[in-house]
Formats: sequence, C-alpha cells, structure tokens
Amino acid sequence: MAIHKLDFGEFDEIDYHLIAIHTSLEDYRLAYFINQKLPINLSKNKNEIQINIKEGETKFSRFYFYDTEKAISWNLIQNKNEVIQQKNEISQNLFSNISLEVSTKVYLLPEFKKVDYFLKIENIEEGMNVAEIQLLLNTIDSISTVYKVETNKIKSKNNLIF
Repeated sequence: MAIHKLDFGEFDEIDYHLIAIHTSLEDYRLAYFINQKLPINLSKNKNEIQINIKEGETKFSRFYFYDTEKAISWNLIQNKNEVIQQKNEISQNLFSNISLEVSTKVYLLPEFKKVDYFLKIENIEEGMNVAEIQLLLNTIDSISTVYKVETNKIKSKNNLIF
C-alpha cells in the first residue's frame, strides 16, 4: 500500500498584494475616489470585520469589488477604530450614578498603527503592476502616503482576513 503525504507548504503561497493608505478621508469617500482612479466599483460590504478584545468589541468597515472578467478581488479595509466602554461610577454625593464613556483606539493590524486603510488585491494578474496602482492612488489629493506592505511582515493574530 502506498503512502501519500500532503505538503501544506504548497498552500501557504501568498496570492495577494496589500497596499497601505494614509489619509484623513472617511471610508466611503476614499472608496469613491479609488473607484474614479481605478477600473473597479468598490461598494460597502455588510460583512464588516469584527474584533473582540479585552476592552470590548469593534467592527472595521470593508468595501468590496469582485472583477468577474479577471477573477480579481478588491477589498478596502479600515485599520483604525475605537472601542467605547461605559463605566458606571457610584458615589455618595450629589453626582451619584455618573456614567462615563472611555474610548480606546484599536487597530486591525497593530504593527501598522499609522495606516488608516488597506487595499487588498487578491489573484492579481502577472501583467498588472502594483506600482502603477500605487501611482494612481497617490494622485488622490487627500491621500498623503501609499506603499506596498510586505505580507511576510504581518505578525498580528488579526491577519486571518489577510
């Protein structure tokens, strides 16, 4: 009887590119400007990325487009968000039962705290140049910086979506 072994290293190949975007734009405005510059049509995805941490729960917005002709998936994903906690303080004075809100910044990928959004491109063709995409994104006025992220440098446990 022959023994067959599977090498899971074959399935470890990274078939996507990740572009970091620094901007002060809201997510929907950024998606709009990207749609104007690139031949895609990003739209809000109801399946936001949910993260549970010790401070609470938060969701990161996501815009998605699937190019059926080229079989390429495009995701615009928020990297920064806030968790708001309610703290009730009970005291024996005039201002008893005061409710305080404390907000904590949360990052999808904490090793990239200065990045506002990620553009993830899956199954990109050999002929498509990521550098050209970066140049086109840099022409959007409200974007300060765009660069490609080396995906082997992502160590976060939240990178399951990547």
